[in-house]
Amino acid sequence: MTGPTELVHLDISVRSDDASVAVVTLDSSANRNALSKALLQQLGDHLDAADADPAVRAVVVAAAGPVFCAGADMVEATSGGMERGARDIVALQRRIVAMGTPVVARVHGPVRAGGLGIVSACDVAISAASVTYAFTEVRLGLAPAVISLTTLPRLTARAASETFLGGETFDAAEAERIGLVTRTVPDAELEAAVQSVVDSWCQGSPQGLRETKALLNSPLLRRIDELGEQVAVQSARLFGSDEARAAMHAFLDRRSR
Repeated sequence: MTGPTELVHLDISVRSDDASVAVVTLDSSANRNALSKALLQQLGDHLDAADADPAVRAVVVAAAGPVFCAGADMVEATSGGMERGARDIVALQRRIVAMGTPVVARVHGPVRAGGLGIVSACDVAISAASVTYAFTEVRLGLAPAVISLTTLPRLTARAASETFLGGETFDAAEAERIGLVTRTVPDAELEAAVQSVVDSWCQGSPQGLRETKALLNSPLLRRIDELGEQVAVQSARLFGSDEARAAMHAFLDRRSR
């Protein structure tokens, strides 16, 4: 689809019962699968393609390399601002929530900041036990504004306060306990656990899956539509602030050493 600049792959496999499964894989190891403009565009396009295929009963969002998603692309944020990027992340979360096909996140490696919005937008999230998570925005002069659309409804209020304000890294067991992921499994069992979810969905009828997902996600979709522009504006303002830009440049300097 995009030749040498392809950052996301789409593979659709046909099962023996005529149901298909689409696997959408983030593959931008150079920036730890950070949410660049190009990656967001390709990811959205592939999700749309999978959702438009009437044979696809399940979509898996996965990632290549050691990191699932490092969050927003800070190189882009420090060089060109986040006006478009913030709205693109809102739009991506909405796409996942509004899809007629159910989506499972296969989380094999660390997830930070914006990546948590992808995980939370998915209908089910299965995490390997070794994975770590963190809402790191507060330490960079930012706030988890756009991803609050999908993460806050998953978390208890107390857990949200602790993780958003502290910015601390927490493990997969804690992510399951506070509602951020559906289930945590030993690393060696991740593929089988995701396959079990997919197998279950493939037994459902397309109409049953579509209507049930719409029923479940109706409040979440309304939340995104009501607050999406507000949090996008807030996020862009914070990314453009002197405090955040200084913090992001310092972070990038440390990472390059």
